Amino acid sequence: MLGVLGGMGPAATVDFLAKLVALTPARRDQEHLPVLAGLLPQVPDRSAAILGQGPSPLPALRHNLELLLRGGAQAVAIPCNSSHHWHEALQAECPVPILHIAQATLTALADTDGPVLVLATRGCLQSGFYQRHLEARGLAWRIPDAEGQARVDQVIALVKGGDAPAAARLLDEWWQGMAGQVGSVIMGCTEIPLAATRVPAPPFRLVDSNLELARASVAHGLLQGWLSPAGAAAHG
Repeated sequence: MLGVLGGMGPAATVDFLAKLVALTPARRDQEHLPVLAGLLPQVPDRSAAILGQGPSPLPALRHNLELLLRGGAQAVAIPCNSSHHWHEALQAECPVPILHIAQATLTALADTDGPVLVLATRGCLQSGFYQRHLEARGLAWRIPDAEGQARVDQVIALVKGGDAPAAARLLDEWWQGMAGQVGSVIMGCTEIPLAATRVPAPPFRLVDSNLELARASVAHGLLQGWLSPAGAAAHG
């Protein structure tokens, strides 16, 4: 069973689950991946904590992870990029694998051309785990300038506030001026894809961290045999 430590934010978690279902090679209910999802939004702001502007979410993340483990989760996906600042601390205490969203995302960049722009919360960028993973693979990376980051912050806030259309308009205006500047863009906040789906194809390659985490989750489930006929029968 896959555990989903969600709620950061709720719409992004629903998006992750929809992608998980769409990617699963199933023809009937019983062939889908068994999932225990927790929509648990009362977690302190992850980006603010990394920037030293709020309390640590680690105790809440630990508590919510324990709920999933008690429910029988044998692997965990966290559809929130900034929370992966605490991935190492959580994994050190967790007896099952916690899939890493950056590692999953970078599998989609094997053939990228040009530098990779990382769009994420300020805290996620401050944490630097995307930058470290990109450097480990020998990939050049960029992050937005001050004006660009302000736009990213607005997009994320608008999606969290339930106004994805306004977020999409803002994203579209910005992206049209970026042609030729980057080869790929990592949507390293799981709110950004919810705006990007409403925008015409931009002049560069988009990599959706939520989609790639869902892809990695399905691959892990297949590897573990959770989608085998015997496994499907066991889960009704």
